[in-house]
Amino acid sequence: MNEKPNPSKHDAAWLGDDDQGLVPEPLTEALNQLYTTGPSATSMTAAQIKLDRVLKAEDSEVVYYDHVPDSPIGAFFVGISERGVVALSFEESEDRFRAWLQRRVRAAVVREPSKLREVVSQVLDYLEGRRNIFTLAYDLRSLTPFQRNVLTTVQEVPRGEFLTYGELARRIGRPGAARAVGQALGSNPIPILIPCHRVLASDGSLGGYSGRGGVRTKEALLRMEGALQ
Repeated sequence: MNEKPNPSKHDAAWLGDDDQGLVPEPLTEALNQLYTTGPSATSMTAAQIKLDRVLKAEDSEVVYYDHVPDSPIGAFFVGISERGVVALSFEESEDRFRAWLQRRVRAAVVREPSKLREVVSQVLDYLEGRRNIFTLAYDLRSLTPFQRNVLTTVQEVPRGEFLTYGELARRIGRPGAARAVGQALGSNPIPILIPCHRVLASDGSLGGYSGRGGVRTKEALLRMEGALQ
């Protein structure tokens, strides 16, 4: 009688059958539980619920991005989640942008231009003088409550107007926190869309700007909007 071959450990590893030391992913664990629970209706229902939860979590953790190679202020990257625009960056390296975005949103990052068409269209229309306001949702979940408060308040400053860091601090109920307000503006992950460039120093100087070109870009945006002559 011929004995059934018994592959060595080396052969098993080569064939992909040696799973020692492997840690199953959540999706794999859920599928395994679904397939091995047996005939119990209760167990099958519990396994199905877990699988559905894992699949929904997987689906919700995808952020799409695209690269715009040319605009009046140069090239930029833009990213969007299911909640809204999550990033607009002047980073020159795609790898660095992807790494930064992944750290910020803790999600899978996929380049998919079709997902960004409306966002890119609105940004270019604005930069080329064909649009005054944006009709986009924003995803600011990675920011602190203070940072979100500062940035959502900045969105209320109309095109063609500006205010100072001190005035913005008073608007959010934190008079005397002008320096903290400036730091929050510096953390703005969606410049231009959230117009942090509309905030100036108390003496009327431009202050800082983290976008490409620094204060020169800030000045150009304010002149384009008619806030500066």
